[in-house]
Parts: sequence; structure tokens; C-alpha cells
Amino acid sequence: MLTSHTLERTASTLSNNATAPGAAGWQRNGKLWSSLKEVCDLLRVQLTSALGGDEFQFQHMQFKAGQRVHTIGQPFDMLYIVYSGFLKSVMIDESGNEQVLGFPMKGDMFGIDGIHSKQYSTETVALSNCEVILVPFKTFAALGRTHSELEAAIYGVMSRELVREQAMVGTLGSLSAEARVARFLVYLSDRFTEMGYSGKQFNLRMTRQEIGNYLGLTLETVSRTLSAFNAIGLICVDQRAIVLNDIPALKTLRRLPPSHTRAKQEAAKALKRAALATA
Repeated sequence: MLTSHTLERTASTLSNNATAPGAAGWQRNGKLWSSLKEVCDLLRVQLTSALGGDEFQFQHMQFKAGQRVHTIGQPFDMLYIVYSGFLKSVMIDESGNEQVLGFPMKGDMFGIDGIHSKQYSTETVALSNCEVILVPFKTFAALGRTHSELEAAIYGVMSRELVREQAMVGTLGSLSAEARVARFLVYLSDRFTEMGYSGKQFNLRMTRQEIGNYLGLTLETVSRTLSAFNAIGLICVDQRAIVLNDIPALKTLRRLPPSHTRAKQEAAKALKRAALATA
């Protein structure tokens, strides 16, 4: 098990095969490490000049698509930060049914659900080959005792993750199926833009089943909605490749305009209701 002692190394004690720190972190003994400054930059946390950025080092781990980073019930000892790649966080009920809670990506922190009970109540699975930075909670707690500003900033990051989850819960309860899918595409667009990638053209790393699970919709509804968006020109979709043609419209969409077929079906239903009312 990695301990705070093994992760807290100063630059003067790095081995001879270490390289200088940079955007990709320190390379030591064939493993990649990031300084505290690099971790904070990834989390969009500002360090004060009084706190050295290279004194503390945090190890990276690589995971292949389908591998679990942590599992439900596993003892809590780590916080995790996504360095690259895409993952999903899920809960699993007693019957083995999976509920997708989120899709961590670059710059996101996960594992905070383990703080309260000292064991993880969720599990996180790699959707693509990814790289994750390990932050031992004991190390974070020790840093917080001596650097209150850093502690407050990291708790701010945790709060940011919870606010995102709460916003999605609110979305699920108030919007139509079409609007949920539209807002999810806008959410992905915003996140890709934050990471410095195109917010208009990207590949979905999650399946339509996983999207539906996350949004409280069926696979069929997600597929049908994406096809409808494609048909009316809001997006172009080809398997997992997505191009957003009208992001403002996706942000404000409430329901899809009725197609000719749907209009006929609704008219037939209205006539049937009228006939039953007068019978």
C-alpha cells in the first residue's frame, strides 16, 4: 500500500534517473509523478508563493478500459484525480443493478464518498485507457494542518464535484427526455472546452446505455433522441462521433418539435379521447 512517506519526497532525494519536472510530471524509476503544484494546476487551484510546489510528489497509475480504480466496500485511503482519460462512477444495489453517478474526466477528483464511512460507497471504472493521480488522504490531511489555504481550496474542489451532481439531479427531475439529452451534450461540450479541446466536435466515451442510465432514460430513448437531433440538424452523429451544430438551441431546448408522423399520432389520440368522452 502506498503511504504518505513514500509519496512525500523532496527534489533533493530524487534518484539519478529522475528528469526535471514539467507538464508531464517527474519520471522516476519508470513511474510518473506529479508535484503538488502540478496537481493544483490540474484542479485549477491557485497556490500561494509560501507553499513549495515541488516538495511533495504524487504517483500516477495507469488503467486500461474496463479496469476498476476502486470498488464498493474497499477501505478508504486515497483521493483520485483524473490526469487523462474518461471513467464512470457507479453505485450497485443489492440486486446487482448499476446506477451511473458521473463521468470523471481530466481535472476531476473522485473517491470523496469514502471520507465519511472510511470505505468507498461507489466504484469507479475506466471507460478508456486513463491515468489517475493518487493523493493519500493522510498526506492531504497533514498538508491541511499546516497550510489552511490549501485545505480550503481542496475542499472547494470537493464541493464543486458535489454541486455538479446536484445540478444533474435537478435536471433529471424537471426536464423532458429530449431536454435531458440536450443538456448532457452541452455539459460535455463545456467540459471538453475546459480541458482545451473542441467543445463542438468530440467522441462519446460512454455508451448510449450508460448515458441513459445516468439520465434516467432507456437506451432506446437516448438513441431515438440523438437520431431526432440529427434529423433536424441540431447535431451530426455517427456512432460515437458527435458534432454540435447549434449549441444555443441545445441549451434552451424543452421538447422536440413534432414530426409529421408524431403529429398524426397525437391527432389520432386526440380524436380517440374525444370519441370516448362523447360515448
